[in-house]
Amino acid sequence: MQQIYQMILGLALLALGIPIGNLLAKATKEELKSGKKYFKILIILSLIGALAFLILGNDILLFSLLFITIVTSRSLKK
Repeated sequence: MQQIYQMILGLALLALGIPIGNLLAKATKEELKSGKKYFKILIILSLIGALAFLILGNDILLFSLLFITIVTSRSLKK
């Protein structure tokens, strides 16, 4: 039962990445233009790392890397 609560909490925190990414995109428009290439690299590396930690079973790093991926990708959408 505790694992279910941890998973729900983790998913809720991941969902917070969407508004945080939108907020960062609005606040840092100038930096996004010059660093777009690096943001794309960060997204790819975060997804690869998240996949690796999914296989290894390390939930903390998995959710951390997924949060980074969500925030960064939402920042690039704006």
